[in-house]
Amino acid sequence: MKYTEEHEWLDQDGDIVTVGITSHAAEQLGDIVFVELPEVGAEVTKDDEIVVIESVKAASDILAPLDGEIVEVNEVLADSPSKVNEDPEGDGWFFKIKPSDTSPMDDYMDEVAYKDFID
Repeated sequence: MKYTEEHEWLDQDGDIVTVGITSHAAEQLGDIVFVELPEVGAEVTKDDEIVVIESVKAASDILAPLDGEIVEVNEVLADSPSKVNEDPEGDGWFFKIKPSDTSPMDDYMDEVAYKDFID
């Protein structure tokens, strides 16, 4: 797993990367009531705003951590956005992306660095 300064996690499995938000981010947002996901097949560029999250506290955007194509979205979140609060680093993932280049992941934090970052 890799982590961004925007509190996203990335889990690479072969040529596909699953993306979600960290437990820390989910706690900061509070109860999530709505998630708008990108379209499957969408081509995204790193730092594009591609997911909108609405919680009882605020609305937030999730940025694309990599250039690539969205190959799957977590449809469960449309009916159960609270899944993000319940299991942010598991069943509460947002989308899967097939990156055009995975090298930017080398610049993201590992778990130890991320924990230092949030402390």
